[in-house]
Amino acid sequence: MIYLDANATTPLDPQVLEAMLPSLSLHYGNPSSSHFAGRQTRALIDTARDELASVLGCKSHELIFTSGGTESDNLAVLGLARAHARKGRHLITCQTEHHAVLEAFEHLEKKEGFSVTKLGVSPSGLLDPETLQAALRPDTTLVSIMSANNETGVRHPVRKLSEICRKAGVLFHSDAVQSFGKEPLEMADFDALSLAAHKFYGPKGAGLLFLKGGIVLDAVQRGGNQEGQRRPGTENPAAIVGMASAAKLAVARMEEDAARIGPLRDRLEAGVLEACPGVLVNGIGAPRMWNTLNVSFPASDAESLLMSLDLEGVCASSGSACMVGSMTPSHVLEAMGVPTARAGSAVRFSLGRSLTPEDIEAAIGKVRRVWDRLRS
Repeated sequence: MIYLDANATTPLDPQVLEAMLPSLSLHYGNPSSSHFAGRQTRALIDTARDELASVLGCKSHELIFTSGGTESDNLAVLGLARAHARKGRHLITCQTEHHAVLEAFEHLEKKEGFSVTKLGVSPSGLLDPETLQAALRPDTTLVSIMSANNETGVRHPVRKLSEICRKAGVLFHSDAVQSFGKEPLEMADFDALSLAAHKFYGPKGAGLLFLKGGIVLDAVQRGGNQEGQRRPGTENPAAIVGMASAAKLAVARMEEDAARIGPLRDRLEAGVLEACPGVLVNGIGAPRMWNTLNVSFPASDAESLLMSLDLEGVCASSGSACMVGSMTPSHVLEAMGVPTARAGSAVRFSLGRSLTPEDIEAAIGKVRRVWDRLRS
């Protein structure tokens, strides 16, 4: 099997699993219990929080543990918008955001009377900071723009976007699920930031929301005092410990990963373009994450391509969502102005640590075989 779907999830690193094992067996106490077993587990969570704060460059109390990226995004968007509604009810996001962000904004607009502006992007998928500047209003309270797109890998200029928000006195949240461990992130640029452990070789079911100290946020859930009453519910100690271990490894290996995996992505891109005349790279011309390649195969469709690649032993994903046998064009590619037929033939290849040059050459050959077979 050649796994080219790292943006969907990554395998659990063996060192992370080793770090998690005591929390899965020996330390089973409820971290909210006051007895010895509970205190042991609480100590593990507190240590993990301190380690994550050190890795991110923030304070321990600025981290809120969640179940993953979707919950972190929902908590940020819903919690910040509601907490600051008295100052204004205008919110800004981007058309190419993850559905975890977009649907939270849509709920606020349709059910709670907020006004939402969804910014457009260039044909390459890049958000122009001037577009954000022009969209700001006196009643704008929150802007949420992802650092890197999960489908195309396009990287937005978050520092410039943050500066615009800061000058306007507007809160700035970023979904950094795809970029953590692949590019440096400065917490000073964000008021809130979402992460998910399984995107950087940690466990599924673990995420966090960085929330700058002093910023008020309404809890979305009710029922407990955990996480400073900002996210009630019994914590998942093993997943939290694993997330801290994975984060430390991701930052330590970031430069090495970029130097090794980046050229593999470039070789895959060049090889696919050479092997399959007429294919088009989506997001080309914009800064992209070094592990992501989104390609449209004209005169085909993503569903057939992915099924055929799967039979060849290649795991990839689509820029489209399969809905009961029909293909819905990717909202990301649609926002970029990509024609429906081209969007419906888009395949995303995202590379991880386990790949070798031999894997990439084999993948190129398999893509060529599938492409030739489908065309004929």
